[in-house]
Amino acid sequence: MTEAPEQITISWKGINVYALPQSPGCCRRPPPEAQPKHILKDVSGIVKPRTLMAIMGASGAGKTTLMNILNSRNRGKLVLQGDVRLNGIEADREMIAGVSAYVQQDDLFVGTLTVREHLRFRALLRMDRRLSKEKRLAKVEEVIQELGLSKCADSVIGTPGRIKGISGGEMKRLSFASEALTNPPLMFCDEVTSGLDSFMAQSVVQSLRTMVSKGHTILCTIHQPSSEVYDMFDEVLLLAEGRVAYMGNKDGAIDFFQRNGFTCPKNYNPADFYILTLAIVPGNEGEGRKRVKQICDQFKGTQETVCMEEAITEVNKKSSQNYSALKELIDVKRYGASYFQQLRSVLWRSGITTLRDPLVLRVKLIQALVIGLVLGLVYLKTDNDYTQDEVMNVNGIIFLVITNVTFTNVFSILNSFPLEVPVFLREYGSGLYRVDVYYIAKSLVEIPSLVIVPFLFITVLYWMSGLYYDAESFLVCAGIGILGANVAASFGYIVSCSASDVSIALAIAPPLIIPVMLFGGFFLNNGTIPDWFIWLKYLSWFKYANEMMIVNQWRNIDSIECENSNGTASERCFRNGDAVIDSLNFDKGNQYLNLGLLFALIAGFRIISFLALYIRARRSSS
Repeated sequence: MTEAPEQITISWKGINVYALPQSPGCCRRPPPEAQPKHILKDVSGIVKPRTLMAIMGASGAGKTTLMNILNSRNRGKLVLQGDVRLNGIEADREMIAGVSAYVQQDDLFVGTLTVREHLRFRALLRMDRRLSKEKRLAKVEEVIQELGLSKCADSVIGTPGRIKGISGGEMKRLSFASEALTNPPLMFCDEVTSGLDSFMAQSVVQSLRTMVSKGHTILCTIHQPSSEVYDMFDEVLLLAEGRVAYMGNKDGAIDFFQRNGFTCPKNYNPADFYILTLAIVPGNEGEGRKRVKQICDQFKGTQETVCMEEAITEVNKKSSQNYSALKELIDVKRYGASYFQQLRSVLWRSGITTLRDPLVLRVKLIQALVIGLVLGLVYLKTDNDYTQDEVMNVNGIIFLVITNVTFTNVFSILNSFPLEVPVFLREYGSGLYRVDVYYIAKSLVEIPSLVIVPFLFITVLYWMSGLYYDAESFLVCAGIGILGANVAASFGYIVSCSASDVSIALAIAPPLIIPVMLFGGFFLNNGTIPDWFIWLKYLSWFKYANEMMIVNQWRNIDSIECENSNGTASERCFRNGDAVIDSLNFDKGNQYLNLGLLFALIAGFRIISFLALYIRARRSSS
């Protein structure tokens, strides 16, 4: 049997929220006459333990803003007046996070895990580290039973449009289950029935009622619930134009509106009636605002308001008695698991995801094989006797190798990583794991892909295209290609961690790659780069990889025929490999320097991308 949570009463008084004027553009200040927008206006309320409250109102009424203020998340640059209290004690962000859970509107999961695997992953990371692993896993099974997830416990969660998984209602219950593992006494739920049919909506809210019966305090924003769903709530808070139109027992709302001349028709959904009555209809804004003002003003003088204020005062008087108990309840540690437990769990999940969703890796392997075969047939050659025409071909092959491993790995990151960032940001915001844990695990899991794919491509192309037939030279070429792939992937992470979505990442990546590609020594001779662009050469992994591969290819070629393929004398004759290297202004003595600079670029790009991800994570949780 699940242990009952501690009793939490949440109250708020005199909440006023303002949004500062937005800047009209870069380096421009808002006009002097611009005034802050008053979003919430003197909002007060209280919710006691074992209560399921619905926060309702028309669009723009302030429901989501109030929810964000109460759970101290997603406040952005809002200016707040008033206070939020837990058991009468003024609460800061850490205190609220320590006793509450937040189920957001969008259900974000790693779709390749099963329901049970997802809950076990969260249990090992989020639950109290003092509990044994056996107790945490036992808690997972309890939550699965309580929230009706037994039938789908071993089903894959799924990803809409890609992997078929559990239903929308089951996914919403899984969101509750994910937060219920820590047995939080206070829960905030945003739009709990959004996107669900009436049956699924009833099932989800019934799950909340089960949790309330065990001692939880739950606040939900909800949009147009059916009459059956509405009847499951204990209390209702109606907002209109940022003000409280009614707060109290749901049955008392009917009487309050009727006393003020707004009678709900028989057999009519009360929730729809309240929202329509408090809505501001376009084209008739004046009458709508007058009606809303009348209702909100009338509520301020009702017995419900007096009782609410007395209840808030009574709880505040007992704050000194509640402080020690509340302090013991709050876990001061942000993370429930140790660093190595976090790393082990995130590595496990990343590995499972790669194994169960091998589509991307499979496509990359096929792509490497096909492109290698096509290019190998174009440049087909089976000996080390080179003509003058073939010098240009060989140099072109080498640059194509670098170009292919670059674009393959950059764009594979751009098309996948931004899609995973929302899941990471939500899990980081809930204190599941650290940014560096996620980044390290992600990087380690991708190492096999960043080695196998370029190696396969170079293996096929190298032996077909007539590059220098020598095992050692082949391994050196393959190693350089693998290093280039890792630099490119690291660069892709910089773009992905900085861009807000896939489309932006794909738009900004090519303009950033073209300059470093230009200074790679193929399109522009290394000795003719203008001084004012010399810094770009040092950021070009194309240049370092190209110089190493060119030297690796030509250093052992002692003789090159001075006739073209058609037997005529060449205008310019490269008599040996050294002449080819010199013509490109490359230096055979730079091999180890270039190798070190490639490793330096990998490290530098990884550090920059990590910092970009860290800054983004910190901003998202503010």
